[in-house]
This record gives sequence, C-alpha cells and structure tokens, in this order.
Amino acid sequence: MEETLVFIKPDGVKRGLVGEVLARFEARGFNIKALKMIQLSDAQCDYHYHEHVDKPFYPNLKSYIKSGPIVLMVLQAEGVIDMVRQMLGATDASKAASGTIRGDFARSTSENIAHASDSTKSAAREISHFFKT
Repeated sequence: MEETLVFIKPDGVKRGLVGEVLARFEARGFNIKALKMIQLSDAQCDYHYHEHVDKPFYPNLKSYIKSGPIVLMVLQAEGVIDMVRQMLGATDASKAASGTIRGDFARSTSENIAHASDSTKSAAREISHFFKT
C-alpha cells in the first residue's frame, strides 16, 4: 500500500475548505491513516522546504505557510501519490483544470490550497517528519 503526505495550506484552512478536500479524498476511496492540524514552526518549515531555503522566493513562502494552521494527513492506497497529484491539479492556479481541487478553489500559484508529496522518497521523508512513530 502506497502512502503520501498531503497538507491543506493556510488559505484552504482559512477559507473553510478542509471538509471539501477531505470529502474528495474519501470519495476517491483513499484511507486516511493519520490526520492533524498544526501551526508550522520555523524549523519544520525549513526542513519541509529544504530545497528552497536559499531561493529568493523562500521568505515569502515561509511567511505564507506560517500564516495560519495547516491540516496534515497521510493518505493510503495503491498509486495514491499520482492520483492525489492529479486530483490537486497544476500548481499554477491559472493552469489547473476545472474539476481539480486547485482548479476549483485556488486563487493563485502561491495560495493553491494544498501540498502533496511528489514521489515515494519525498512521501517517506515528509511523513516521518510530521508523523513520528
């Protein structure tokens, strides 16, 4: 069974979209293995976005992602990583297809509702960081 980490970003939480996003994942038949709401610390943010820390856009990204709580979840199903990323749609809100989560709800590339792991390697790293056993 494959697992992925998904989180609903501060814009999705503030706009009351947590239930809608969860409902879409449940309707698709994914098992929600873990779920919690947190406020990211500086250290958690830097660890999660380690590949972006030295990039010029990172201070704005960090400020945004720490602007409110996020809802973290571990979803489980065969092929879940690719399916979740398809359900989310393109990162650029203007290119996200209607019917995808971002296509239906995202307002911009920076406020695009959710994050999802992009590979089994990143999923394992992200899940172990946020859901320590």
